[in-house]
Amino acid sequence: MRIGFIGLGIMGRPMALNLLRGGHQLMVWARRAESMQPLLDAGATGAANPAELAEQAEVLISMVADAPDVEQVMLGENGVASAGRTGLVAVDMSTIRPAAARGIASRLQASGIDFLDAPVSGGEVGAVAGTLSIMVGGSTAAFDTARPAFACMGRNIVHVGDSGAGQVAKAANQIVTGVGVLTVAEALNFAARSGVDPARVREALLGGFAYSKILENHGQRMLDRNFKPGFKSWMHQKDMNIVMQSAHELGLCLPLAAATAQMFNAMVGSGLGEEDSIAILKLLERLSGGEG
Repeated sequence: MRIGFIGLGIMGRPMALNLLRGGHQLMVWARRAESMQPLLDAGATGAANPAELAEQAEVLISMVADAPDVEQVMLGENGVASAGRTGLVAVDMSTIRPAAARGIASRLQASGIDFLDAPVSGGEVGAVAGTLSIMVGGSTAAFDTARPAFACMGRNIVHVGDSGAGQVAKAANQIVTGVGVLTVAEALNFAARSGVDPARVREALLGGFAYSKILENHGQRMLDRNFKPGFKSWMHQKDMNIVMQSAHELGLCLPLAAATAQMFNAMVGSGLGEEDSIAILKLLERLSGGEG
């Protein structure tokens, strides 16, 4: 399959490499030319702009920061829509508001382009291993076309529903993971401040109903003080803001998500935005009178 890929950052680069390893013909574009080089070295070809990708690809994938970036590459000058090629399936795997995804889908449809919102979960580790969870919104026909590409990048691939449904699922995912990371950090900080070995406490919790992947994986990284970013705090702040904006639009009460969003706001404000989201432990330590 001829695939175009836009956005070659922490997540996008390994995802694109897995498409190459899966035997697909890959053409790439990134705002910074140096970001393209590892893919070019691996056998991909480069494009001058998103429109050039759209002219040649059967499926075009974007993995960028936020809705304005998606709108720019899809609908802006020299964007995907300007190629105007009927039958193209455009897939955005970024995390944006569900309403924004629906709006982009509608505007691309006017150019004859099918659009899928397909955000992912699994972080850099999952992107490298090709084991991401992929949550997809859009038509069944477009999903079937893009599925071979998804299979190279993910393991759990779910067609959730119509346009925007993938982003709703991702927002729900970020509620669970955001609250979960904060909960584990609170528990380990509580243990340490109580004079009890947090590693032993985590070991005990893993055997009961408190078990979770976050306690198992992120909890160990907290104990190891491994705050190297796989998913930066400012990105989780952005995602929790999406949750709260959507809740406001729907008139929903999300008290735990709201508290977690405020904690990520505080992380960014205190200079921890470039560290992994599990560095929320540092913030809790500072608020508890420790060094952090």
